[in-house]
Amino acid sequence: MGSAEDTVDGYRPWSEVTPDAARRLLVAAVDAFAERGYHATTTRDIAGRAGMSPAALYIHYKTKEELLHRISRIGHDKALEILTIAADGPGSAADRLDAAVRSFVRWHAAHHTTARVVQYELDALAPEHRSEIVELRRQSDAAVRRIIADGVAAGEFDVPDVPGTTLAVLSLCIDVARWFNAVGQRTPDEVGGLYADLVLRMVAARPSLAQ
Repeated sequence: MGSAEDTVDGYRPWSEVTPDAARRLLVAAVDAFAERGYHATTTRDIAGRAGMSPAALYIHYKTKEELLHRISRIGHDKALEILTIAADGPGSAADRLDAAVRSFVRWHAAHHTTARVVQYELDALAPEHRSEIVELRRQSDAAVRRIIADGVAAGEFDVPDVPGTTLAVLSLCIDVARWFNAVGQRTPDEVGGLYADLVLRMVAARPSLAQ
């Protein structure tokens, strides 16, 4: 676990990227960016990891930044999908918040190499690409905020500051990608369960509704 192309829960990252050479380059870029950082990584580093020549990279990606943008867009689309499914799901607000946190944290743990690049290299994007990704992040924020607001309206949650609490919840979940270790004692599922419990306590969910 930990490689940018590990398959977890039936999801194979980057399967939407074709042809195979383009996918191999993207996977190599994820691993290189996660290990060395975007600015310290060269196109030669990426091509070498993919077992290809530097010239071959430019057949599929015009620039290193284009690679980062593709990685970031796919990752943020997946994050938004996870949170939207939970927000639109069945059950009480507590049920939906539990599902959102569990699945969001599990993805960040299981795909921590990818998630580190997706979540922490935003400032390396070109302005127009950064604006696009920021909009996706706003939509993710809105999905979680909707769940929390629903819980407040229904009397399930005691949250005086919904926007601030939303930011805290998302920050807590995203940070898992920074510290998670695949050879550690906790599995992604276990971390997801732990964080879901912590978040329900954070919003003061009534015990009868948090089960």
